[in-house]
Amino acid sequence: MLLGCIADDFTGATDLANKLTRQGLHCVQYNGIPAAGGSEPDAEGAVIALKTRSIPAEEAVAQSLAALEWLRARGCRKLVFKYCSTFDSTDAGNIGPVAEALLAALESDFTIACPAAPENGRTVYQGHLFVGDRLLSETGMRHHPLNPMTDSDLVRVLQRQSRGRVGLIPQAAVARGPEAVAARVDELRAGGTALAIADALCEADLETLARATETLPLITGGSGLAVGLPAILRDRGELSPIPPLPRPPGDAPAAVLSGSCSEATNRQVAEMRRHHPSHRLDPAALAEGDAAVEAALAWALDTLGEEPVLIYSTADPETLARVQRDLGPERAGRLVERALGRIAAGLVEAGVRRLVVAGGETSGAVVTALGIRRLAIGPEIAPGVPWTVSLDDEPLALALKSGNFGGPDFFTRAFEVLS
Repeated sequence: MLLGCIADDFTGATDLANKLTRQGLHCVQYNGIPAAGGSEPDAEGAVIALKTRSIPAEEAVAQSLAALEWLRARGCRKLVFKYCSTFDSTDAGNIGPVAEALLAALESDFTIACPAAPENGRTVYQGHLFVGDRLLSETGMRHHPLNPMTDSDLVRVLQRQSRGRVGLIPQAAVARGPEAVAARVDELRAGGTALAIADALCEADLETLARATETLPLITGGSGLAVGLPAILRDRGELSPIPPLPRPPGDAPAAVLSGSCSEATNRQVAEMRRHHPSHRLDPAALAEGDAAVEAALAWALDTLGEEPVLIYSTADPETLARVQRDLGPERAGRLVERALGRIAAGLVEAGVRRLVVAGGETSGAVVTALGIRRLAIGPEIAPGVPWTVSLDDEPLALALKSGNFGGPDFFTRAFEVLS
């Protein structure tokens, strides 16, 4: 295995696998850590999707190290630790603790951290993360229910959750090319720095960082950082043609499940509601028992036809704040995830074979509820979001969308792309 990747959520894993596939690397996504000794596809890259972004740091570290052990047992030569392009985390982690634990396991003393994804509008300059032309702390991420991001200075954010020293590889070095970045890395290592935020304003900067860190056993960042890795492997003559994808069912019943409350997903839900049947899940009702889930599933089964149906818990910031106040952020999130996971299982049992899921935590819950172990990467819907096809039993087409990705018409466009 040429490249092994560990992602801290399911939509991020799909985003990364999509970018690697687009660049010519045959990649399979694993949902959770595969069982030891199992028969697996002969792929050049593997992305293991974990659900570790918002769990206690010690649990995130343990799961990440177990994933590393599986990858190394298959000869993995380089590791990518992938997290969100909005760097969402808390002062307790989990980006810093996981990165430092992986470094120690690999017996290395330095790595970079770069969440930049320019094609999605995420850039890093002087260590500060921007979404479009706004600082991260001025976007909807400041209202994130689990990991509110109120500080855009990533050096400061990462230092608060790390034991070692955190430094910066500034744009001035990146713009001068791989040699200048490598010189800055040597300077930081000599001074005892273990982690360094790297600036990146465009795709070329990410390719520069990939070339400059070619000999590091570990790099960490968003999916954009991995864009340059297949080119390095291609230059060595190590890539093979990607095998054909199982044909996804383009005319089967379809549904959208949305648990994200991001600004982008709110717009997407509003747009789809204008044209398609929809049903809203109320977290307060979910707290009272199973009746709300059963009602939503019954509605969907009665409504399924030629057009997709939408089931959503997405809410505006004011409604979200009220729900969190009444139920608590973590309980509200668990209730929605559990409900949408159960609904997904019921829909697939009823014959749904095209399913779009919005939200990283929601996607993890749905994939887990469906028992899907492996995914092949299909056509791209929007930057960072492809269709995937399950490789386990009867093919199921899944699009796992990060809350912040996609334009207002994303849900309807998804089915157009698949058909």
